[in-house]
Amino acid sequence: MPQESSLSLEKQVTAQVDAIIENLQRRKHELMEFIHKEKEYKLRSLKAEVSSHGQRLQNTTSLIQFCIEALKETDPLAFLQIGSLLLARVRNLETSWISDLDDSASATDGSTMQMSSGRNASYLLASMFNPELDLTLDDRGVTHAIRQLNFIQMKPPGPVVIIPEECSAENNSVTIAWQPPPTSFVEGYVLELDDGAGGAFREVYCGKETICTVDGLHFNSLYNARVRSFNSTGEGGYSDTISLQTAEVAWFTFDPSLIAHGVRLLNENNTATTDSYEPRLILGSVGFARGVHYWEFSVDKYDASADPSFGIARIDAAKDEMLGKDDKGWGIGLGSSIAGFTRVELKEELGPDQLSGYSWVIK
Repeated sequence: MPQESSLSLEKQVTAQVDAIIENLQRRKHELMEFIHKEKEYKLRSLKAEVSSHGQRLQNTTSLIQFCIEALKETDPLAFLQIGSLLLARVRNLETSWISDLDDSASATDGSTMQMSSGRNASYLLASMFNPELDLTLDDRGVTHAIRQLNFIQMKPPGPVVIIPEECSAENNSVTIAWQPPPTSFVEGYVLELDDGAGGAFREVYCGKETICTVDGLHFNSLYNARVRSFNSTGEGGYSDTISLQTAEVAWFTFDPSLIAHGVRLLNENNTATTDSYEPRLILGSVGFARGVHYWEFSVDKYDASADPSFGIARIDAAKDEMLGKDDKGWGIGLGSSIAGFTRVELKEELGPDQLSGYSWVIK
């Protein structure tokens, strides 16, 4: 048995190291391709610069020849007539020369240029073209990783440690944070939460993160949470249980991410207005799953030709229909006869853990 186990381990290690070498070879090929592309870019830049300097030299030589011929003119009147033209050509060439050098210096790495204003401009251009590939391979990370290669004893991880000071409850959501068990190899975590009423635990998260926020819980409920870790060998033990209390009363506004087109939110998302004559649905920023809840609407401005309605709706209710027109919401219109109508009970319309069991009041 030890002999077979040793041979199996050797094969596994050999395969893993070969895979690492293959990845290194693949990365080496990618780096070589990058170097070749950089070299081609440098050569193209050099050819373009040589061509540009050659054109400047040709223009300057032509101007010098023109000046020499002009100086041979013996007629003073004729010389004065071409003097202004000659001066303009020299100035234009100087301006073009300064502009070209400035552009080349700003577009080329490692270049510097100094100039003084006026006709007697002087230039010091150091290394307009840098032939060196200014690149250095950073192999520190992979070298450190290779040195860290070692064997670990595969066994189920130990219990996870909850971090109480980083756990919190806000409105109807809770955040649980934990840290991995020391000296254990962990591949993932499972967060479990009860139903807020002392019921059975159920899985709400499975992944590699060490912090998780669970939204959409019941208000005024005490939730118990626990975490366990796992790897390919098995599952570790549960952490200590932590209890978090959700808010007793819900505080919410209109949700700007769920408004329909043409609706504007004001007053820190507490006021909604629209100029559209088409139906528009606006939802709150907090959802409810159970309990009895009350809220109040105030109508600041009302056009009798409109027919606003108020009530409750699921998050997937139609945003371009009046509330209550589809099977995802219920409401009552402002223009409806509501004398003596103060309470509506909705029970088991959507099934358990959804929008069932609600009571709401219109004031």
